[in-house]
Amino acid sequence: MIHKITSIRNLIQPSALSSLISKLGASSYATQAASSLQQACEPPSAYSNDEYADIDWNGLGFGVIPTDYMYIMKCPSDGYFQQGQLCRYGNIELSPSAGVLNYGQGLFEGTKVYRKKDGGLYLFRPDQNATRMQIGAERMCMPSPSIEHFINAVKQTALANRRWIPPPGKGSLYVRPLLIGTGPVLGLAPSPEYTFLVYASPVGNYFKEGTAPINLYVEGEFHRASRGGAGGVKSITNYAPVLKAIHRAKDRGFSDVLYLDSLNKKNIEEVSSCNIFIVKGNILSTPATNGTILEGVTRKSIMEIAKDLGYQVEERTIPADDLIDADEVFCTGTAVGVAAVGSITYNGKRTEYEISPDLVCKKLYSRLVGIQSGAVEDNRGWVVEID
Repeated sequence: MIHKITSIRNLIQPSALSSLISKLGASSYATQAASSLQQACEPPSAYSNDEYADIDWNGLGFGVIPTDYMYIMKCPSDGYFQQGQLCRYGNIELSPSAGVLNYGQGLFEGTKVYRKKDGGLYLFRPDQNATRMQIGAERMCMPSPSIEHFINAVKQTALANRRWIPPPGKGSLYVRPLLIGTGPVLGLAPSPEYTFLVYASPVGNYFKEGTAPINLYVEGEFHRASRGGAGGVKSITNYAPVLKAIHRAKDRGFSDVLYLDSLNKKNIEEVSSCNIFIVKGNILSTPATNGTILEGVTRKSIMEIAKDLGYQVEERTIPADDLIDADEVFCTGTAVGVAAVGSITYNGKRTEYEISPDLVCKKLYSRLVGIQSGAVEDNRGWVVEID
């Protein structure tokens, strides 16, 4: 037997042998992963009949509260996603050499499920999240689920976790779709296998200030993104690098960090987890997306609503000095909603903004919530009912 193995080894070139062993290893991993996934993802026989989970709905913040189910769909090396299924919420098994662990090949999205007063459930513009994931996947050399598959997975996750959706006015169910490279890879290369996973958690306000105005610090040392990078897509690699800046700002009493462009170091771009707007008179301005700024779904929606209400909206380069003369500043994002800014500190100077019920951002947010809740007619088809 040893002689035969030696003979085969002599017949195969070292490079070909290495490739064969690599393929056999990847194939073995894929088989093991599929088996493990099948065992962990037995379809639920029935959902809980409880109308609501037993938690304090008045005390929701923005943190992980484990729910009942998550959704998992695999994409092997052929590039086609297999049929996904719901699994009990829990840990997942990954190879130590998974692409997401070694090279950060991953994307995430964020959307919310709301409960209406009549008990109906709805999503807000989930097609935009699905499209953004496809754009990000192309940038990160990953396959991506279709828009239909994406929305269906989010709906299934929401329905399976229905009892975790807060009562009207108490918050929302934050849904986090993930697309990650789970196949084994040692050399720098795309992963041979991908996993699309969707989990959810009930949430309240993102900032600890709740609905109170937030205070921002303009960061001059650290940058969120640079030209030619991945700042314009929702790559997981965009977020860990800003943790140091956030930690330093919060130690000084600030809510979050506003970043400058890495080229000129004088133009504002975005906050750590949300977009930013400034108001001057009847004009709303927001930094133009140029590959370093994420095109937020809430940002896009607020721009369209502002035009409907008669405001002039412009996307442009905004020098940090413009913050001094602004009438109002606010942030937008799926997680934060629309948050008024009470002050911004730049180069040691603190600029404070008047806070009143007549703020433009409050009018815009009121219209947004009205559309989401059904109080205002949705003439754009933004709201998607969950059957």
